Amino acid sequence: MKPRELPAGYALSHLTETDSTNADAMRAALKGERGPLWILADRQTAGRGRDGRAWTSLAGNLHASLLFSPSCSVQRAAGLALVAGVAAIDAIHAAKTSLRPRLKWPNDILIESAKVGGILIESTRHGSRDQLTVVIGVGINLATAPADLAGFATSLAAHGIVLSSHEALSLLAGAMDTWLKVWDEGAGFDRVRTAWLERAGSLGEPLSVHGADGPIEGRFAGLSPDGALLITGSDGQERRIRFGDVTLAGRADDTERDGKGR
Repeated sequence: MKPRELPAGYALSHLTETDSTNADAMRAALKGERGPLWILADRQTAGRGRDGRAWTSLAGNLHASLLFSPSCSVQRAAGLALVAGVAAIDAIHAAKTSLRPRLKWPNDILIESAKVGGILIESTRHGSRDQLTVVIGVGINLATAPADLAGFATSLAAHGIVLSSHEALSLLAGAMDTWLKVWDEGAGFDRVRTAWLERAGSLGEPLSVHGADGPIEGRFAGLSPDGALLITGSDGQERRIRFGDVTLAGRADDTERDGKGR
């Protein structure tokens, strides 16, 4: 893949093997790299997910991270999880318009109820000006999903989409660039939030959230203005959730081994 296949201004580092593309990006940031730089790996030996989970990185799938340095605050940068989700959905849709992937808060990409991708956002500050650098890691099962997670994880190939990691990155990078411009350092977050909701499940969908205070069951009530999950409990009270793992009704999600990793 040539850097010119990415949007103008983006560099590319393509690795045959690495421990984690997010880890590579963070190391580059600490050495002064400001991006925008995409890091693509054919294989990862220590892919990571949320909360430090070790996730499988299978050959033939997409393992990529975008490093860039916005001028916004850390609080505004938190909205990049929604930006990445919207971009990933649009990239998949660009490959096959008849397919309808969807988002599950906070960072999952689904086809029907099976997970096909995941997102990991990390950031650091460094240098004399305390520069914020953000890493957006995206993993998508292009060719295969873990065999032991049949029904819980899927791949694009299983739905008739045949893409190389280079082709997938080209689509993802284009969509990401579009939505980063819409996001506009956080000024356009409301538009991103609306787009995320359009690509998510229906309002009223039954779900449960597993957080630090135990499970909460209820129905999907949307997102708060700052992107937190809103859930309406059986008592009719609306709760605002900032951290936790979401399980859709009737699914016993395996949140630790789903075939992604950055």
